[in-house]
Amino acid sequence: MANKKLNVLDASMLVMGSMIGSGIFLVSAEVARTVNSPIAWISTWLLTAFLTITGAYAYGKLSTVFPKTGGQYVYLKESYNPLVGFLFGWAAFLVIQTGTIAAVAVAFAKYTGFIFPEIINDVPMVGNYISSQQILAALLIASLTFINLRGIQFASIVQNVFTITKIGAIILLIFIGFYVGIQNGWIHFDNFFRSATTYDTTTHQFMDISWGQFASLFGVAMIGPLFSSSAWNNVTFASADFEDPKKTIAKGLAYGSALVCLLYFLTNMAYLGILPLSGSETGETSYLRGIMFASQDRLGSAALETVFGALGATIMAILIMISTFGCNNGIILAGGRLFEAMANDKLFFKKAAETNKNGVPSYSLLIQGIWAIALCFSGSYGTLLDFTVFAILLFYFLTVISVFKKRLMQESLSISQKILFGAYLTILVLIAGNLLYVKTVSSTIGLFLVLVGIPFYYVMKRNQRI
Repeated sequence: MANKKLNVLDASMLVMGSMIGSGIFLVSAEVARTVNSPIAWISTWLLTAFLTITGAYAYGKLSTVFPKTGGQYVYLKESYNPLVGFLFGWAAFLVIQTGTIAAVAVAFAKYTGFIFPEIINDVPMVGNYISSQQILAALLIASLTFINLRGIQFASIVQNVFTITKIGAIILLIFIGFYVGIQNGWIHFDNFFRSATTYDTTTHQFMDISWGQFASLFGVAMIGPLFSSSAWNNVTFASADFEDPKKTIAKGLAYGSALVCLLYFLTNMAYLGILPLSGSETGETSYLRGIMFASQDRLGSAALETVFGALGATIMAILIMISTFGCNNGIILAGGRLFEAMANDKLFFKKAAETNKNGVPSYSLLIQGIWAIALCFSGSYGTLLDFTVFAILLFYFLTVISVFKKRLMQESLSISQKILFGAYLTILVLIAGNLLYVKTVSSTIGLFLVLVGIPFYYVMKRNQRI
C-alpha cells in the first residue's frame, strides 16, 4: 500500500524541524566574541532572517514550476544544465547535507556530555583521536537512518513530535528570558548601541576595530547564524511525498522559515535578558562568563543555569538533545530523496534509485549515513560549519538567480521582486567574498570539494552510455 501523502503542516514541520537544531543554542557565543556589541550581535540574526525568508520565497516560486523529487537539484539542472545540478548534489553528499548531519550529531553529543561528562566527552580515547562524543554522534546518525528506513509516514510522525517538543522548549526559554529581563529592568540593554570590539584569542583581550574591520568581522560572524538557519531547502528534496506539491511546498517554506526566524530573534533577546553579552573567560559562574564565554558555547544551558542553577542547565541540555535529534531526523529524511533523484537521472550510484518495501530509497539513506558518520570523526563542530557554509552560499546564489529567467518562471518578476532578490544576491556575494578572504583555507576547501565533482560528472555521464 502506498504511503499517505504529506500536507502543509507536515511541510512546515519538516522546514522548522530541519532548521531548529543545535545552532541557536551554540553559535551566538561565537558571534558575541567576534562582534562584541549587542546591536551588531543581534543584527547578524536579523540579516540572516532576511536572507532566509527571501531565499525560501524564491525556492517557493521555483517549487511551483518544478514540483519533483530532488527539489533544488532539479531547479539547478533545469535552470542551467545537468552539470550544475550534479555539482549541487555532489557537494550535498560530500559536505552540505552530510556535513550538516554530522555537525548536528556532534552538537547532540556535546549536550549529552553536559549530563554525563564522565562518559561522554571530547577526550580522545581510541588511538588518541576518537572521542566518546564522536562515537555517540555516529550512533545517533545510524539510529535515525534506521528510523527513516521504516517509511516516510513513520519518519514524519517522529519529525512532527520532536519538532513540536523543541518549539515548546524554545518558547519556554523565551518566556523565562523575557520574564527575567523585565524583572531586572533589561539591564543588559543599557549599552545596546555601543561600538563593536572583537576578542583576540591569542592575547585574550578585547580589541578596538575600524569600520572596515567591523564590516569584515560582521561577515565572519554571519557563519553561525546562516548555518543555524540553513536546511529549510530540504523540504524541496521530498516534493513528490507531499500532496499538491505546487502549493504545499511553497506554503511550508514560507510558514516554516518565517516562524523559525522569529523564534531565533526572540531567543537571542531572551539570552540578553538573562546574561550580559560580555563576560570573563575565567568567570566562575555562567553569569560572569556572559554570553560570549558560555562553557563550550552551550548558551542555552548557561542561560537556564543562571536562573535555576544546575537543574535548569540539565533540563535545557535534555531539551536541546531532543531538538538536535528531531533536526537530524528531518535532514536525513530529505537527503535520501535528493540522491534518489540524481540516481534516477543516472548521475549517482545506480542502487540509490531503488526503494525498499516501505517506499523509501534505502541505499541512498545508507550511503548518506555512512559518509555522515565518517565526517563525525573529521574535525570539530566549528570546522564542519566553515566547510559547509561557503558551499551553501554558492548554491543559494545560483538557485535564486534562476528566478529571473522568464523561460523558467513563465512570468516576469515585478519591480519589487527584482529589488528584493537583487538585494539578496548582492548581500550573498559580499558575505561569500568576505569568507573567501578571511576564512581562506576552509572556504577554498569548500570550493575545491565542489569543483572536484566536475570529472566525476563526466564519469557518470560515460556510465550512462554503458
